[in-house]
Amino acid sequence: MIGDSSVVTKAVWPHLLGLDRQSLAGLLRTWGESPFRANQILQWLHTRQVTDFAAMSNISKALRTRLAAETILDEPEIIADQLAADGTRKWLLKLPDGNAIETVFIPEEDRGTLCISSQVGCSLACSFCATGAQGLSRNLETHEIIAQVRVARRLLGLNAITNVVFMGMGEPLLNLRHVLPALDLLRDDYAYGLGARRITVSTAGVVPGMDRLGTESPVNLAISLHASRDDIRDILVPVNRHYPLAELLAACRRYPLPPRRRITFEYVMLDGLNDADGHARELLRLLRDIPAMVNLIPFNPFPGSNYKRSPQARIDAFRDIILRGDVMAVTRRPRGDDIAAACGQLAGQVRDGRRSIPLAVHS
Repeated sequence: MIGDSSVVTKAVWPHLLGLDRQSLAGLLRTWGESPFRANQILQWLHTRQVTDFAAMSNISKALRTRLAAETILDEPEIIADQLAADGTRKWLLKLPDGNAIETVFIPEEDRGTLCISSQVGCSLACSFCATGAQGLSRNLETHEIIAQVRVARRLLGLNAITNVVFMGMGEPLLNLRHVLPALDLLRDDYAYGLGARRITVSTAGVVPGMDRLGTESPVNLAISLHASRDDIRDILVPVNRHYPLAELLAACRRYPLPPRRRITFEYVMLDGLNDADGHARELLRLLRDIPAMVNLIPFNPFPGSNYKRSPQARIDAFRDIILRGDVMAVTRRPRGDDIAAACGQLAGQVRDGRRSIPLAVHS
């Protein structure tokens, strides 16, 4: 209500799930509290996943009261929970502004991977991707990114998620202002305690963001490549017109990889467009001096798409050429395609999506 000071005050209260250790310690310091309390609060919120401040038994009642009064602790509403035949699980999560995002859990024998979103929709308009067809509504804030992990852990169990990949809706490197603190929380031993090797950030090739990510967070990097020539990639991944292959691969070469780490290059297999033997040989030439692994992705159709998946024999032949060139290559098995949870199928519910390509990296 206009003129109600309590509403104005609440609008600027911090979302507690979005505060990394440094930010939380800074808030506590302004309250006259010891910054060391940040470790305890992080544990309660993320490791133990409490929803009631009264449960924070090793924190003073006065601090608990102030946290309850002057911070926001909320999660998105689950409006759909789907389970695929192969065990993949997808949630549609409603945000307060009416938008909804999708989060996917992929169980495997040796790991459980959570695929999370970083934006509501996407502005990059990759022509083979359902998310890109929606346009971009807005960036997710840090608390909205982390809430996806928190919701999934509550429903699956605390130890079910071993890996997190930023491969859901959106381009993470156009939202580094909120993605970087989320990465800090995922790696913080007092929060989620995931090693950097268990976190992967995927980008369509936003070069300035790649440089910043490499400087500030030692996580795995994946590139949505999908073509070995600029003329094809301009169609599939329009951001290529701003950062063409030569510039993108130069950024990959200078990316500060830890020892024994590789950059993953994702390559969707589209029948008759990018799947010829010559394309495979071109791809080898592009990657010849980069520690690389090629992840071949059979195209997953979605309503309105005009592409067809390459035949399995063609995918196998493409993979074998890459392997003979001494580059690691695997074919990703489609997971969750019966509930539209596979790569490229996430659409969510995007309000007022824009299809321009804003390439400023948000700091």
